[in-house]
Amino acid sequence: MNDSLTLQAFLGRLNIRQMLAPLLIILILSMMVLPLPTFVLDVFFTFNIAISIMVLLVAMYTMKPLDFAIFPTVLLVTTLLRLSLNVASTRVVLLHGHTGPDAAGKVIEAFGHFLVGGNYAVGIVVFIILTLINFIVITKGAGRIAEVSARFTLDAMPGKQMAIDADLNAGLIGEDEARKRRATVALEADFYGSMDGASKFVRGDAVAGILILFINIIGGLIVGVLQHDMSAGDAAKAYTLLTIGDGLVAQIPALIISTAAGLVVTRVATEQDIGQQLVTQLFGNPMVLALTAVILGTLGLIPGMPNFVFLMLASVLGFLAWRGLRRPPAAEIEAAAAAAAVTAAAQQAAAQPTENAEASWSDVTPVDVLGLEVGYRLIPLVDRGQDGELLKRIRGLRKKFAHEIGFLPAPVHIRDNLELRPNAYRLTLKGVLIGDGEAFPGQYLAINPGRVSGQVAGTPTQDPAFGLPAVWIDATLREQANIFGYTVVDASTVIATHLNHVILSHATALLGRQETQALLDHLAVESPKMVEDMVPKQLPLGVLQRVLQNLLDEGVNIRDMRTIIETLAEHAPRTQDPLELTSQVRIALGRAIVQQLYPTGNEMQIMALDPGLERIVGQALQGGGDAGGIEPGLADTLLRETAAAARHQEDLGLPPVLLVPGPLRWLLSRFLRRAVPQLKVIANGEVPDSKIIKVTSIIGASK
Repeated sequence: MNDSLTLQAFLGRLNIRQMLAPLLIILILSMMVLPLPTFVLDVFFTFNIAISIMVLLVAMYTMKPLDFAIFPTVLLVTTLLRLSLNVASTRVVLLHGHTGPDAAGKVIEAFGHFLVGGNYAVGIVVFIILTLINFIVITKGAGRIAEVSARFTLDAMPGKQMAIDADLNAGLIGEDEARKRRATVALEADFYGSMDGASKFVRGDAVAGILILFINIIGGLIVGVLQHDMSAGDAAKAYTLLTIGDGLVAQIPALIISTAAGLVVTRVATEQDIGQQLVTQLFGNPMVLALTAVILGTLGLIPGMPNFVFLMLASVLGFLAWRGLRRPPAAEIEAAAAAAAVTAAAQQAAAQPTENAEASWSDVTPVDVLGLEVGYRLIPLVDRGQDGELLKRIRGLRKKFAHEIGFLPAPVHIRDNLELRPNAYRLTLKGVLIGDGEAFPGQYLAINPGRVSGQVAGTPTQDPAFGLPAVWIDATLREQANIFGYTVVDASTVIATHLNHVILSHATALLGRQETQALLDHLAVESPKMVEDMVPKQLPLGVLQRVLQNLLDEGVNIRDMRTIIETLAEHAPRTQDPLELTSQVRIALGRAIVQQLYPTGNEMQIMALDPGLERIVGQALQGGGDAGGIEPGLADTLLRETAAAARHQEDLGLPPVLLVPGPLRWLLSRFLRRAVPQLKVIANGEVPDSKIIKVTSIIGASK
């Protein structure tokens, strides 16, 4: 009883799928050393043909190479299977070839007699031609493409990884999606590297087929003449026909497998399989079909030509061209859709009551804080009914903004605008245009990060978010652009990245009274007493809003609201000046500010003012109260040298940070950012004691 239970548990733990591959490899290897009956040979030869056809069909119906990632291993296994069958059939042919044409099974007999008519000279020629086609044309070309693809894929890996990191940092994708994309990039490199090596197996198989053919013919002559007392002619005919049949049975599946390998490495990844691409791209242009029909028809009218065949094919192509010309082009379909949208809008406006009704407050529509207006071709990207991709990305952007900046921005109000160009979009802040651009659904924007290795065909433009040179390309050129080092993004990502850049740049304007109150209400859930004692008892809501806006204006997030409120509660009884309160809050947030600028290490490499220039600037600011009190020549010198020092910092790979005394910080920050927008000005009191300060540039030292 216990033994049966143990056996049952053992069988239950066995995984048939996991055992199938090792058993198949062992079976293939055993065929090289164990004699097989002719019926078993027929079964395996038929299986070899079937598996090669299956591989070809799978290769044709895959959308991208990684859909058939096991293909290099399949190449090795099928090559090993063919070689094992060659060895097993050679054993049978040499042992029993003298008994008749079916000595090695019905499959070999059929290929040796039916396909080449029983003529071994024709059989040898056909076999050699098939082998040369496989070896010189298909296998060599596929191997070269796999080699180049592997090299280009490895070269493009850093650019692809940077694109994934950029999407992750912009909030367009989550950590799981980024991890999945990185794994896909690594799999692509592994796949093309494996294909480069696997193609050598197929080439070796073709060479082995030729050698095995001549070895079998020579061996058959020796065995037939010396061991079975056959005449040289009879031995040559019997053994050569069997050898030819054996070679053709192996070479035809090898040719099919090589063709599948060529299809896998030569195709460009799109949303269509090879059959759909062939019909769409080769037979999709009716003008091409019409011109081809005219040429064939002209040739068919020449005396002496096969008129019927030429005219028949010309008629078929002419009919296909006529059908294609009857279909309306895509531009007309889009124009009709736009006209229908305009008509619907006009009908809706006409359906509204036209009586002279009294005006009311309902006629006053509030201005949207954040707005996105799109042309009619971009409507599918933001249509809820079509599960628009851009809607998901905008939700992710708001969530990422709230996590990183510290408050939830207003929702993005999306609407279509028929006055815009079909592919145009506009970004508005409180009704004012703050950004615009164009996006082309179905195409990709290839952005040049400054180190591409080639050019791709397309429409030149600029990345709307950062102004980098870019090209709008067709989907078929996406992989090529990635290989050249471009950062390739789709239309929805272009708009989402632009929107993300805009809301980060205008975070100050997005923090209104309503958002400030919502932020306090959120904080009051955890610390109700602290919020109750602070606003409005000690500090008005407007002053708190101004302090938070001052922080956001200089790129300081407001996530640590507890520290901000506690600092304001400490200093509010003494002053209500937003600038003074902002300075105190910045000192309290000093560690976070410095951490944001210098995420690693204890050393801060910064710029500083020359003591003499610092004293002059301090006296000017004390007298004038703002940067306008600085003498024009001194102001020009200060701006010029600060810009030069900031460029030096960036050349060293360091953030442009200027360290100044606390009383000068806010005024100098506002003044210097005119010339150096990326400059960060911090006060001495904001630097933690644990940090080591190293001055790399002194502004005004030469004066």
